[in-house]
Amino acid sequence: MAAKVRDYSKLAKDILEAVGGEENIVSATRCATRLRIVLKRSKPEAKAAVSEMPGVITVVETGGQFQVVIGQHVGEVFEEFSSLVKLDTTADVTENKGTILNRVIATMSAVFAPFVYILAAAGILQGLLILINLLFPSFSGTGTYEVFSFISWAPFTFLPIFIAITAANHFKTNPYIAVAASAALVSPTWAEMAGRIAAGESITFFGLALSQTVYTSSVLPPLILVWILSYLERFLNKRIHEIVRPLFVPFLCLIIMVPLTILVLGPLSTMGANGIANGYNFLAENAPAVAGAIIGGLWQVLVIFGVHWGITPMVLANFDLYGRDSFQAYQTIAVIAQIGAVLGVIIKSKSQETRKLGVSAGVTGLFGITEPAIYGITLKFKKPFIFGSIAGAVGAVTASFFNPYYFAYAGLPGPLTIVNGIGPDSPMSIWGILIGSAIAIVLPIVLIQIFGFGENMAKKAGGDTAEEQGQPETGTDYQNEEPIATPLRGQIVPLSQVSDEVFSSGAMGQGVAIEPLDNKLYAPFDGTVVMIALTKHAIGLRSNAGVELLVHIGLDTVKLDGKPFTLHVEDGAKIKKGDLLITFDREAIQKEGIQITTPLIVTNTHSYKEIIVENILDGIVGEKLLTVVK
Repeated sequence: MAAKVRDYSKLAKDILEAVGGEENIVSATRCATRLRIVLKRSKPEAKAAVSEMPGVITVVETGGQFQVVIGQHVGEVFEEFSSLVKLDTTADVTENKGTILNRVIATMSAVFAPFVYILAAAGILQGLLILINLLFPSFSGTGTYEVFSFISWAPFTFLPIFIAITAANHFKTNPYIAVAASAALVSPTWAEMAGRIAAGESITFFGLALSQTVYTSSVLPPLILVWILSYLERFLNKRIHEIVRPLFVPFLCLIIMVPLTILVLGPLSTMGANGIANGYNFLAENAPAVAGAIIGGLWQVLVIFGVHWGITPMVLANFDLYGRDSFQAYQTIAVIAQIGAVLGVIIKSKSQETRKLGVSAGVTGLFGITEPAIYGITLKFKKPFIFGSIAGAVGAVTASFFNPYYFAYAGLPGPLTIVNGIGPDSPMSIWGILIGSAIAIVLPIVLIQIFGFGENMAKKAGGDTAEEQGQPETGTDYQNEEPIATPLRGQIVPLSQVSDEVFSSGAMGQGVAIEPLDNKLYAPFDGTVVMIALTKHAIGLRSNAGVELLVHIGLDTVKLDGKPFTLHVEDGAKIKKGDLLITFDREAIQKEGIQITTPLIVTNTHSYKEIIVENILDGIVGEKLLTVVK
């Protein structure tokens, strides 16, 4: 479930334990929002377990991968996860490899995800240059334009080198050999030789004729090169003596793989990628409405299953061959349709929490990343996702009548990349995209206002909100959630970092800790005082909803015999949120060499589905700190 979390190390450890530990991991990669794990053996119970962890939006098992959708903090979790998993890079793992299609999709994801933001940034720069040239035609003749232009094209020109780095990591081979071989493919000397071949000159390699294939901006040639290189390197490592291995393995790999690629692998793989691109282009040119309906309506379904990266080689082939691509134009409309669905939910919803989550997901969608919108809002309520898909299809079909194209690659197509649809030779393209995008964002808003979005059906406990029942709200959006406010000003500390194992182990229950910056403890909710320690260092509270909370001021403060503490309530007293409960002398406690860290423990944790810790660093009295979910 979508929940805020600060302890990324704990989340990584919990995920690793749930999927079967390090011995069950084949590989792990990440993309913009997902931790993608390939398992040796699937564990049916792992999906449910990981889905319930704080910080996890959902789990998708597809393409031979166990995909943990985390959102914007996936980088932190992946970094912690990587530090826990030490894979044997020479192991020949055969378990659970999955179908060929699944393995291809998994490879595309692992290869492109790490540098997609680089391509996206370059695409935005190209779009801005298009827009500036449209407004100021003379700008294209300036040195400033030339500098920004070659900056924007550099990641695409040297794309094989980016692929070499990530593919080497995926296929577990030497990244420096992979980069050296791929760099040879984009060498200016080879480009000049290919140009001479294209002009009619015959150039041979040991009597074999070389083709005119150029590898700048190519995808499949370097990818296949690194894949085969991984086998070749392992073969040579086993047969060459370790004394000369560091020199002769790279030497033999380079003199074998580069000629093999320019003679066979490159021409064949380029032909295959171009064939797929031409197949799509045939559909787009002869039945544009059908192409628009399919992409606009179904693209987000591919995103749900995480298989959308598989289309990247085709899109890049289109830009390489023709300098334009219609797929990303329709893809943009599909993305905007989901943003429109989120906006519809924000307008219609009576839940403050849903609206807050919708705003966050919508902002992320502006950058072309729709997973938070899908898993947090549209797919959760079902109707908005369907309305968004319908709107995407209608918008894309409408745009198809204007022959829409992107003239600069967009790593993450979305609202910010619409300017990439401006082309000097296709003036109607941008209008088609704009009209299609307008339909895509407005239509789901209208449909949701008319038909609703199933908010009541999506309640976790099936009940209506207090607001819908005409009752005053108690600080929570759903009856099955109970908020606990921060009772003490200070720095928030994960419970796992408390030095007392009784608390950090979770044996007493889940919760959080605070390093106090003040001397006053306040009531975190309306309820009753159910226990006060004889030494006044700890107090037990029960909320009106039944949550039992223990606040233990400091560690081992029982030794102080109550001297630094002053009570302002009695056992059994009724309390209101914000009432002063205890004051204490923080400095006196610390002078005794006792830690002032204050754990807050939900002692009846077992009665609840989850205890959610808010993502805050500094606790402010009265601000929501915990959410208890029934």
